Amino acid sequence: MQAVRLYTGDDGESHFEDIDLKFEPDRQMESAALGAAKSVNVRRVPPGVLLEWHPAPRRQYLFTLSGAWDIECGGGEVRRFQAGDIMLADDLTGRGHQSRVIGDEPHVFAVVPLAD
Repeated sequence: MQAVRLYTGDDGESHFEDIDLKFEPDRQMESAALGAAKSVNVRRVPPGVLLEWHPAPRRQYLFTLSGAWDIECGGGEVRRFQAGDIMLADDLTGRGHQSRVIGDEPHVFAVVPLAD
């Protein structure tokens, strides 16, 4: 399984990087440790909302629960995140990225800030 890391490159722009989640045996299941968390919040963004260019406020995972949104990086690359997708927002400096809710339903996602 993969997640997507959104990070700031040497050029000051945000970029995407695919990362493989490393699952380890854990009793009768497998677990992928993503890091220590500070809190968990669930957010809902109405259809059609565009969040203009902004860097991530802190290192945090975003887990899309329902709906969809497109994230655009500084170089123009756009990726769509839908239910089941995981993103590590790690573009803390530079221009950042912009986010647009796609479709006619809200984008609902869990935000898990990392403790580091």
